[in-house]
Amino acid sequence: MNAFESTRRDFLRQASLTGLAASALGTPWQQLLASEQHADKKHGAKKLPMPVGKAEHCIMIWLGGGSCHIDTWDPKRKGDPKAKKAGSYYDSIPTAIEGTEVCEHLSKCAPILDRFNIVRSVHHEVIDEHAAATNRMHTGRPTTGTITYPSVGSVVAHQRGSASEHAPAYVLIGYPNVTRGPGFLGSQAGYIYLTDTSAGPSGFTRSSRVNQSRQDRRERLLTKMRAEFRQKSVGGQTIQDYDQSVAEALRLSGPEFMKVFQLDNEKSDLRNSYGGEFGQRCLLSRRLIQSGVRFIEVSHNLNFVNGTGWDTHNDGQLNQHLLIKELDSALSTLVLDLEKNKLLDKTLIVVASEFGRPAKFDSGGGRGHQSKAFSVVLAGGGLQNGKTIGVTNELGEAIVSRPVSVPDLHATIYASLGIDPSEELFAGDRPVPITDMGDPVRELFS
Repeated sequence: MNAFESTRRDFLRQASLTGLAASALGTPWQQLLASEQHADKKHGAKKLPMPVGKAEHCIMIWLGGGSCHIDTWDPKRKGDPKAKKAGSYYDSIPTAIEGTEVCEHLSKCAPILDRFNIVRSVHHEVIDEHAAATNRMHTGRPTTGTITYPSVGSVVAHQRGSASEHAPAYVLIGYPNVTRGPGFLGSQAGYIYLTDTSAGPSGFTRSSRVNQSRQDRRERLLTKMRAEFRQKSVGGQTIQDYDQSVAEALRLSGPEFMKVFQLDNEKSDLRNSYGGEFGQRCLLSRRLIQSGVRFIEVSHNLNFVNGTGWDTHNDGQLNQHLLIKELDSALSTLVLDLEKNKLLDKTLIVVASEFGRPAKFDSGGGRGHQSKAFSVVLAGGGLQNGKTIGVTNELGEAIVSRPVSVPDLHATIYASLGIDPSEELFAGDRPVPITDMGDPVRELFS
């Protein structure tokens, strides 16, 4: 740093401490100071080498609605909604991580928790709006009116691509949503989605009335029309993206990829161990990994079959144990199944929700929203597993030590997959850091 830079930054910092800064200098100076602090942090971060993980794939299990951390991964004293006593709704049980307990309904995950890490100190500032909080957890940034940021899945797809020419880079097992999408990265970093594990992606299955000969004629005609269109049109990224998307769709609708969805080929005992529809999605995610998909998001309780999902206001609390047990069966089986197939060290599993819930029960016996302290689980992925990161207070309402921001969480995911989270992407000509000043949870890397 030269003398001018030092003097300039000192002046900005001194100015920010005076009333003159607030009145005479105003917002532009404060913004400039913030940019200088960003540069300082970025410059300082380079002094520590960025960890490089061993994972090749990622499965994100999304608990939509807001799962309660103190009723799952960070249990506290027992509460009672009828007596208005704040606390956990269930008893807790010991785990394979010494000194760490989880909810009694996570009894299958508990003995294998040494393959997991629990990050109990995740936080952000979005509280009352599910969509905004979901967007924050997927993109790591607040929504704006000027730029649509890419999701973590799309960033991984953009940076790593597919692991096989016969598979897409990114699959969403759930309903399509901008929050999960590529934002400014464009359609090539987008997802293929499905809601039915047996049918596969919508539109990929050929009608029984169309035989192979007819399909071949259609593809030849489409190829000719695409070539004529390219000749007559002015070049551009949008046209290139469309052309590549058509080619990928034709390739993926073939038998090589579609056989991944034939879950009947799996042993019945294994399918039963995974459980119901959510479990079958997790089983499918393992098969998608084996086919070469890089990033998969699996939505839990896709159709809110219990009426409320993880959004446990009022009497939704009464059904929460069903969701926890369903998660327990599917997640524990997925971990052991990946391990048996020698894929666990290569596959990072992330279990996340848009926020947690407070210890106090509301008037209807349920819970409100809480984003200032909640839990995210990371398993496999070649990390230093068997750790509990962060501590919350006696009721899980505040972080006591080792806070982990959403950008930090994203940086950890990226680093585990060999992506440098300090790199920049480009929204047109505008450079955009992959994370909003996120730093990986370095304790999880060797």
